[in-house]
Amino acid sequence: MTQNFSGSTYKRCACKHSGKPLGSACPKLKRRNGSWSSEHGTWYYQAELPARADGTRRTRRRGGYASQTDAQAELDNMAALVDVAEPYGSAAIAAIGDVIDKHLKTKEPFPSPETIRAHLATGVADSAQVPTVGEWLATWFAGRKKKLRATTQLSYSSHIRLWLIPHLGHHRLDELTVVHISVMFDAMTEHNDAIRTARASDDPAIRKSVHGLRTLSDASMQRYRATLRAALNAAIRDPRLPITFNPASYVELPSGRRPKALLWTPERVERWQRTGQKPSRVMVWTPEQTGRFLDHAVDHPYYVLLHLIAYRGLRRGEACGLPWWDVDLARQSITITAALVQIGWHAELGEPKSEASGRVIALDNATTSVLTVHKKRQDTLRAAAGLSWIENGLVCTEPDGSPLQPSHLSDAFQAIADAAGLPPVRLHDLRHGAATLMIAAGADLKQVQELLGHSSIAITADTYTHVLPELARETAEAAASIIPRRQNRKLPPAA
Repeated sequence: MTQNFSGSTYKRCACKHSGKPLGSACPKLKRRNGSWSSEHGTWYYQAELPARADGTRRTRRRGGYASQTDAQAELDNMAALVDVAEPYGSAAIAAIGDVIDKHLKTKEPFPSPETIRAHLATGVADSAQVPTVGEWLATWFAGRKKKLRATTQLSYSSHIRLWLIPHLGHHRLDELTVVHISVMFDAMTEHNDAIRTARASDDPAIRKSVHGLRTLSDASMQRYRATLRAALNAAIRDPRLPITFNPASYVELPSGRRPKALLWTPERVERWQRTGQKPSRVMVWTPEQTGRFLDHAVDHPYYVLLHLIAYRGLRRGEACGLPWWDVDLARQSITITAALVQIGWHAELGEPKSEASGRVIALDNATTSVLTVHKKRQDTLRAAAGLSWIENGLVCTEPDGSPLQPSHLSDAFQAIADAAGLPPVRLHDLRHGAATLMIAAGADLKQVQELLGHSSIAITADTYTHVLPELARETAEAAASIIPRRQNRKLPPAA
């Protein structure tokens, strides 16, 4: 043992005599030859930790070890930590004693000698100099904020505020473990279970208590972990911090895979009408259902955007932020260079979602005609408004020319879909409808990827794997129905 640490092992049991525990005095602890009995009692250690900074001693005893080897190993671990600190002087030794004492109280594993050495090499002899997880998250986010898209800022901010700091913020950064993080995700699962249970309750008051609350999907949990992992990786790169391990990378979570898109077949529509349950979070209308929706929407002021999303697969923000200078009616194309993104209660114009999102999209004759008619209508509105018109150069605006709030487009979409009696999809799923139209027309997945602006064909394939065969069957049935047959003709018998 080191000169600043000493310890010894001993054995004791829970036997009593006249109501008093015998402890180490129990005669059964040793055999007749004086050796320890392997069948009676458990092993303990007594450790003399480095003195506190004020010079006071601290003796610690722990027990319940199955063998003397296990108890001695614990002493050896503590001695190794103190041994690392000895070259740095009495202040470092006392600080390491504090670390050991804290871990004994919390029953958490000791840090490795390498971690302690990294602390001391960077001048962190006192554990108080290492920030908490909450302090580091605040510092990291403040430094990253200006480099992030507004939507990413909002996402990081909510992750930190809602779960990361409340559940992990009090832990010291270098002592955060996989177990701590797993407990947070367990709490998320319990949160989801509580909401679902309340929603299924027969008590209206209980159902009302969770109104507006949202469960956290597997994909959402993956995003929370990604935020934490990014913050901890930044801590590892910071030379001032003795952090060498990222526990967020080792937490096991459900995959959070992209949900498969499913087609609203007649069988699924019937089941939804009967039970109210959607087969998948991503449901796609058939071409016939999409046509019914557009027929109901044709006179709406936002029709041009709904048409662009349904026919050409624009994202909501790309449609709302599309300016006329990126529309080439003569060459029948539009270029995606910006997106109007909803940030909380307001919207702002920014760059497309990713590099692949910036793309040139060819226009069919019907879409070109819709844009041409809409432009003439907008010119009429602008002339009638005169000086009160707010010029933004956008394809679709509010009646006074101001930018259209993306949430207003979603609300209008939902109202029209309900009025048309269609099975439920999200506005974003209308964009998936554009993909199904292309697939039905014979386009391959690479063409669909380019139309939608996916960064990888794997995303396209993951989303539409289930749509392809179903749409193929529908197309086959439609083709077969065109062939005229006499209704009373019998099929030849099977061979």
